[in-house]
Amino acid sequence: MMNITTIQSNFFKIRSNKAFELFVVAVILFSALVIGAKTYDIPAHVLSIIVWLDRAITAFFFIELSIRFIGEPNKRTFFKNPWNVFDTLIVVVSVIPIQDSEMALIGRLIRIFRVLRMVSIVPELRLLLNSLIKALPQLGYVILLMFIIFYIYAAIGSSFFVEINPVLWGDISIAMLTLFRVMTFEDWTDVMYETMEIYPFSWIFYLTFIFLTTFAFLNMVIGIVVNVMENEHAEEAKEKAIADGDITIEDLSRQIAELKQLIEQRK
Repeated sequence: MMNITTIQSNFFKIRSNKAFELFVVAVILFSALVIGAKTYDIPAHVLSIIVWLDRAITAFFFIELSIRFIGEPNKRTFFKNPWNVFDTLIVVVSVIPIQDSEMALIGRLIRIFRVLRMVSIVPELRLLLNSLIKALPQLGYVILLMFIIFYIYAAIGSSFFVEINPVLWGDISIAMLTLFRVMTFEDWTDVMYETMEIYPFSWIFYLTFIFLTTFAFLNMVIGIVVNVMENEHAEEAKEKAIADGDITIEDLSRQIAELKQLIEQRK
């Protein structure tokens, strides 16, 4: 009989297998299609098939999570990974039979969130999301500065243009919504031409606002996210090099420092 170590080793090989990962991704995509199919007006017999498919998908996710847990060499660290906790929560709630109860809506929502398991399965998606999360502190200052610009321009717009169109410039909060429409280029020229009939040079107001927000701030956000992603790629490459036993720049620097120290000691 196979012992526990052999079972763990076999399950570890399965969870590390690229074909198995691709199959899991395919099941997640199929799960998304099944969820989407429920939103259509379909015959009862087809709906019953979809229900059984949904149950089969839930059973597969439970088996897949069990394989990952059993194949984990250090099981104490399994739930220290937030993505493992997320996957476990999604699978456990999906297993609970709440379709015919008052919690049926929550059950359907949980099944919708199963699509997010793509992020936990695909390393590239995890890298993108981790980069975005780590960029949030820096993005916060950009958003704060954008809010200040919005507030100043909204105050100016509500002061000058309120008599022209109270619906768009009635108060500062409505004016900020109007400016958001301008920033996203949603029929913003209609808003501009309307004010230009009274204030011919009001185009300066709109163009300067667009340059400050849409162009300048958008490029700042992109630059911050790209910089964080480059750092994440470098960190991932460093961890991979350490795991493979390759020499990193830090190792070379340390070895050079040790050689210099030996040379100085022999002088």
